[in-house]
Amino acid sequence: MKKQLTPADYLKKILTARVYDVAVESALEPARNLSRRLHNKVLLKREDQQAVFSFKLRGAYNKMVHLTAEQLRRGVICASAGNHAQGVALAAHRLGSRAVIVMPTTTPQLKIEGVKSLGGEVVLHGESYSDAYVRAAELEKEQGLTFVHPFDDPDVIAGQGTIAMEILRQHQGPLDAVFVAIGGGGLIAGVANYIKAVRPEIKVIGVQMNDSDAMARSVAAQKRITLDDVGLFSDGTAVKLVGEETFRVARELVDEFMTVDTDAVCAAIKDIFIDTRSIVEPAGALSVAAIKQYVAEKKTRGETYAAILCGANMNFDRLRFVAERAEVGEEREALFAVTIPEERGSFRRFCELIGTLPGGPRNVTEFNYRIGDAAKAHVFVGLTTHGKGESGKIAASFSRHGFQALDLTHDELAKEHIRHMVGGRSSLAHDERLLRFVFPERPGALMKFLSHMRPGWNITLFHYRNQGADYGRILVGLQVPTADNKAFKEFLDTLGYPHVEETANPVYRLFLQT
Repeated sequence: MKKQLTPADYLKKILTARVYDVAVESALEPARNLSRRLHNKVLLKREDQQAVFSFKLRGAYNKMVHLTAEQLRRGVICASAGNHAQGVALAAHRLGSRAVIVMPTTTPQLKIEGVKSLGGEVVLHGESYSDAYVRAAELEKEQGLTFVHPFDDPDVIAGQGTIAMEILRQHQGPLDAVFVAIGGGGLIAGVANYIKAVRPEIKVIGVQMNDSDAMARSVAAQKRITLDDVGLFSDGTAVKLVGEETFRVARELVDEFMTVDTDAVCAAIKDIFIDTRSIVEPAGALSVAAIKQYVAEKKTRGETYAAILCGANMNFDRLRFVAERAEVGEEREALFAVTIPEERGSFRRFCELIGTLPGGPRNVTEFNYRIGDAAKAHVFVGLTTHGKGESGKIAASFSRHGFQALDLTHDELAKEHIRHMVGGRSSLAHDERLLRFVFPERPGALMKFLSHMRPGWNITLFHYRNQGADYGRILVGLQVPTADNKAFKEFLDTLGYPHVEETANPVYRLFLQT
C-alpha cells in the first residue's frame, strides 16, 4: 500500500517543485471596484496570464520533469478538457517529448487549436473529461505512453501548490480566505496543503458549479461520488469523478465548499473584466462568484480574500451568452411578463409607469410583443435594477397599477428561449406595416415615438433588446390604413429616426404574416 503523503511531505514537494522553467510568478492584484462594492478587500491571483492562459502548466511540467529519459522518449499522454492539455503540450515541447492529448468533443475550439499550436497530437473522444480519460487509458497501454494525470498525482498537485506559496509570499498581511475552483481537485489539493502547513488560520474554500459538484457531494458522503452528468458551461471544471488523492486531501484540509450558478459566473466574468480589462473563462471566474456569494451570505466587512483566476481560455462565441446573462446574474436586470389591456393608449400608459417605478429611473433593456388577443396584450419586458431583490417589488408595483405581472428574472425557460420566441403570425394584424428603426439609447426616445404617433395606429409588434451600443435597433409593426399613408410619411419625417420599411420583406411574409 502506498504511503499517504502528509501536509509536511507536500510542503517539501511544493517548495522544491520545478515550475519556473515554464511558469511565471503571476501577479496578485487588488480588485479595486469589486472590493469597494463588497466592502471587503478582494485580491486576484492572475493565473490567467500564464503562457497557456491557465495554471495547469505548473503541475504538468513538474510531473514531466520528474520522468525518466526513457519515459520522455516514448512520449506522454493525457486526458483534458483543454487547459491541462496545453500545459502538457508546452511541457513536452520544452522537454523534447511526444504528447498525445485526448480531449472531449465539447472542448472549445480555442483550446484544441492551442494544443495543436504547441505540437500536441489531439484525439477527440466523448462528451466529458471522464469519457476522454477512458480512451486515454486505452491509448496509454496500446502505445506504451506515460500518463500525465491532470489532477490525481502528487507531483501535479505539488506544482499547483506553488500558487499558494506565491500568494502567501506576495501578501504577508491578514488573509481571511482563499477561494479555489474545483474540477478534479488538483489545484485545491495543492493550495490547501501549502496553506494549512504554513498559515492554518486562513480558510480554504472550494468552489464548484451547481451542476458539476462532484467534490462537494463526495466530501458530504465521505466517499467519491460519480455524477451521471455534468454541466458544460464551465468546461474546465466539468469532472464527473474527482481523484482519490485529491478527495482525501480536500476532505481533510478544505474548510468549506460552495456552489455557484451560471448567471453568477457570468456576472463574475464581467466584474473581473471591469477591474482588469481581461476576460477569463467560466472556470476562472468561479472563485470571484463565490466571494460575492460568501459576502452576501455572511454579511462580512473589512475582510481580505484571494481569488485564483485559474484560466482565460474563453471561446469568443461564448461571450454572447456571458454578456446576455451577466446583468441578470448580478440582478442589474429584471425580466417580466406583463399583461396589459389591448386598447388604445394602454401601451403608452404602461411605458409612463415604468418611468415612475419606485427606486428611481429605470431603462428598458428588452421589450418584446406581438398582438395575439383582442382583449389582452402579453409583453416580455426587461428593466434595469439597482440591486438584488428588486424584481419582486417591481412586479408588485405593476400589479398595483392594474398590469398583471409575472417575475421571470430567475426563470431559465424565459431567459434561454421564450424571450426569443415572442412573435409569430397574427390574424389580428391586418393593414400591418413593418419597420426597422434606429432609436438613440437615451431616456424619452420611446415616448417621443409614442407621442408623435396617431392614436388610431395600433402597435401590433414591438421587438427591442439593448445590445450595449449608443443606438437601439427596434422592429415595430403598426396598423396603418392605406388612407393614412401620407400622414404616416409625415410622422416618420417628423420623428427623424433612421428607419427601413420591411413590409415587403419575404422573411416577414414567411414567419409573421397570416
